Amino acid sequence: MSVESMQTVVIGGGQAGLAASQALSAHGLPHVVLDAAARIGDSWRARWDSLRLFTPARFDGLPGRPYPGDPWALPTKDELADYLEAYAADLTLPVRTGVRVQRLSRSEGRYVVEHDAGVLHAENVVVATGFDRVPRVPGFAAELGPDVVQLDASTYRGPHQVGPGDVLVVGAGNSGADIALELAATHRTYLSGRHPGELPWRIDNPLVRPLNRLVFWAFRHVLTTSTPVGRRARADVLAHSGPLIRVRSRDLTQAAVTRVPRTTEVRGGLPVVADGRALDVSTVVWCTGFEPDHSWIDLPVFDRAGQPEHDRGVTAEPGLYFLGLVFQHALASSMLQGVGADAAHIARRVAERAAAVRAGAAPVKAQGPLPR
Repeated sequence: MSVESMQTVVIGGGQAGLAASQALSAHGLPHVVLDAAARIGDSWRARWDSLRLFTPARFDGLPGRPYPGDPWALPTKDELADYLEAYAADLTLPVRTGVRVQRLSRSEGRYVVEHDAGVLHAENVVVATGFDRVPRVPGFAAELGPDVVQLDASTYRGPHQVGPGDVLVVGAGNSGADIALELAATHRTYLSGRHPGELPWRIDNPLVRPLNRLVFWAFRHVLTTSTPVGRRARADVLAHSGPLIRVRSRDLTQAAVTRVPRTTEVRGGLPVVADGRALDVSTVVWCTGFEPDHSWIDLPVFDRAGQPEHDRGVTAEPGLYFLGLVFQHALASSMLQGVGADAAHIARRVAERAAAVRAGAAPVKAQGPLPR
């Protein structure tokens, strides 16, 4: 078993981890990025076959490398995965793939990162493992009949997985709307859940590109934890989901997707929606969101709901940071266009802490956690 020391360890080599690495490199800070996947971008390659990003390519680049090609195209998930892999190679980021972190703890003032190939000791750790690790499925899903096939947004690949019979997609956010629209071409499809709102224009309409720029600018600079409107939006997004961006209600109506209220229970092995109807479906696709997996972090930085307490990713544990969380600072924080700003903020804090250590002063203390 190898034992190493590193000033900063970034855990997770997705878009957040790569943005962190770029920002740390810009400050000349020694670090390493650990990722469990065999290749950079594999978390995107594993998603459903027809997935395209909900945002145009001009808003999908990480700091230092704009997304190539047509700036108004909607990249496929494989194209994005290849971009992330090329990004790490072009910037020579110190990413180690195929390294799964098993435990993060603290001993004698240093962080202990235990992974399947050894141990890393670090002064700083950036947790960038993403917010979409564990599907959030209601407990009553276990009561569905054995003949009802259950998928979720992480296991759904395409209509070929769905046999004869009607389909219920639970969760009406961007992923649910995308999957429902695809399935409606081959199956009678119900879409269950609260309508999250939508952009009032088509994002791919060339005539509204100035509006698109304004909206995505607002996602980064207006809808933030620093503004009253942003704080209100944050509470709504954390409780539900963001607005529909690419697929719109009219698309679902034209595809004959049947909107139904939220799914509340199971009766006789079938899903039941809020108006009391039991839907006779053969497949349920849960698009009800995800939870991060922090079970491997053995540190007192979580609230009663198991969510990290932080102020723009900075925790009360000196040198411990989170990156890529939903609405970490802005609505765009978990998006490609927004994660770079949070990464730069954290890299500055790491640089300040390193400078304080070199000067022999007490390290810069973390600010208090953001109220939830």
